[in-house]
Amino acid sequence: MARIVAASPLAVAAFACALGESQGGGGVPSPATSADPFLPRRLAMVETQIEARGVADERVLEAMRRVPRHRFVPASLVDSSYADHPLPIGHRQTISQPYIVALMTELVRPRPGTKVLEVGTGSGYQAAVLAECTKEVYTIEIVPELARQAAALLEELGYRNVHARAGDGFDGWPDAAPFDAIVVTAAPERIPQPLLDQLAPGGRLVIPLGAGAQDLVLVERTADGFRRETVTPVRFVPMTGKAQEPPN
Repeated sequence: MARIVAASPLAVAAFACALGESQGGGGVPSPATSADPFLPRRLAMVETQIEARGVADERVLEAMRRVPRHRFVPASLVDSSYADHPLPIGHRQTISQPYIVALMTELVRPRPGTKVLEVGTGSGYQAAVLAECTKEVYTIEIVPELARQAAALLEELGYRNVHARAGDGFDGWPDAAPFDAIVVTAAPERIPQPLLDQLAPGGRLVIPLGAGAQDLVLVERTADGFRRETVTPVRFVPMTGKAQEPPN
C-alpha cells in the first residue's frame, strides 16, 4: 500500500477554495469541498503517485484532484481508495490504479471540446475523470449490474455530460461516432475494428492489448491510416463478449 503524505492545512484549504470556484470540462460542480475529509489524500495521491511519475497535463491533474475516488469503491475498501494499486469492485472487475487512470487520460489529450468513448465503465471512475476534462463521455459496460451502479453514481455526482449504457463495447457506440478519443479499460488480444472505424481523423485510442503479458498501446488516426505506439506494460482484466470470439 502506498504511503499517504499529508498536505499542509493551508494548502488543502486553498486548493478546496479553488475547486469550489471552478467547473469541470462538462460544467460539473466539483464534489470536492473544504469539508471533504478525503481531500488531503487526493492531493497526496496526485503529488506522489501521478505527478512524480511524469503525468503533466494540468487538466488531468486537476481532474484527479477533484474526483472523489472513495465514492467509486466498495464500502469495505474506502480506506484503501487512494492507495497506489487497483482494487476489486465485484464481478471479477477492478478500479484501475490511479496512475494508470491518469496516464490513459493524458494519452488521449483531453480538451474541453473532446467527445470520448470509454469501453468498460466498471466503477465509473475513469468516466468521471474524463468528464472533468472533456465535453461528452459515452461509456459502455458489459456487466449490467455494474453499468446500472455506475450510471446512478455518476448521475448522483452531477456528471451530466456522461452517457452510460450496458452492452458489449467491442462494437463501440456507432450512433454517437465519430469520437475524438477512445479509452478501453479491458484487454482484448486485438484491437476491435469497430473502434478503429469510429475514431475521428486525428483521434487517439488507448487500449491494453494481450493475453497474459499486456502492453498499453496508443493508436492515432492520421491522414495515412493509423500510427501505433507501445507505451508501457500493464495488467488489466480481459475484455469479454465478442472480443473472445475467434477472428473471422
